[in-house]
Amino acid sequence: MTVLHDLSRRPGGTFALFAVTLLCLVAIAAPLIAPYGPNAIAPASRFMDPSLQHLLGTDHLGRDILSRLIYGARIALGISLSVIAISLTTGVALGVAAALSSRVVDLFIVGVFDVVTSFPSIILALALVAVFGPGLGNVVLLVSIVFIPHFGRVARAQTIAIRNSPFIEAERVLGAETWRVVLHHVTPNIIGPIFVLACMDIPVVITIEAGLSFLGLGVRPPLASWGNLLNDGYTYLDQSVWLATFSGLALILATLGFALLGEALRDTLDPKLRKSL
Repeated sequence: MTVLHDLSRRPGGTFALFAVTLLCLVAIAAPLIAPYGPNAIAPASRFMDPSLQHLLGTDHLGRDILSRLIYGARIALGISLSVIAISLTTGVALGVAAALSSRVVDLFIVGVFDVVTSFPSIILALALVAVFGPGLGNVVLLVSIVFIPHFGRVARAQTIAIRNSPFIEAERVLGAETWRVVLHHVTPNIIGPIFVLACMDIPVVITIEAGLSFLGLGVRPPLASWGNLLNDGYTYLDQSVWLATFSGLALILATLGFALLGEALRDTLDPKLRKSL
């Protein structure tokens, strides 16, 4: 409760909590709150303006825009959380291993991180998906590779900062195994920065997935990815502006909410800043 209270006092914290909570609830309850099926086609209702029957209008196939946006939230959140889970787990494991292993192993892992991070995230993701092909599974796995070094570098730096601490040295003297030291002492000390980084990476993942789907390299139609909706909105912009407008607003709300949440968490969990409150 203390963290939530502090978040609400931060600039943008209240909006961030509202936006992220709303996105999560919409994604979870999509089948219950969507007025129509995401792929329900009604040719007679093409390009309808917002009305009581279709609150946000319809697309070029007569599909309800609101329903597709709601199901798109499920896809955006599902992909982003899956990517973060894979990259966080792998990155933290590699980062901790690098910090606690020999110099050779450390240099090798850091070298791999340097190679991956030498390319802009979106460019590397585009290249990997272009090589291995589009699709939901490929997007999750390949975008995860892009973000592994983000978590690996932070985990390595935090582990190096505490690996010679007296309490860890005492565990080693007592003969504690490495896994025990990592589980009981390293993990609790790095979880804060890692969690903040995860929150700040989620909007980047959402944007990359939308960009890949917009270009036809991500989630394939008829799945209601926000990127697919933006592509349809751009294609039929002369007939109707509603699909592009509402898809763009949904993407902005989600990315801004998670970005502000990450910044607020970073400030809240920073002991130096907490003392200034």
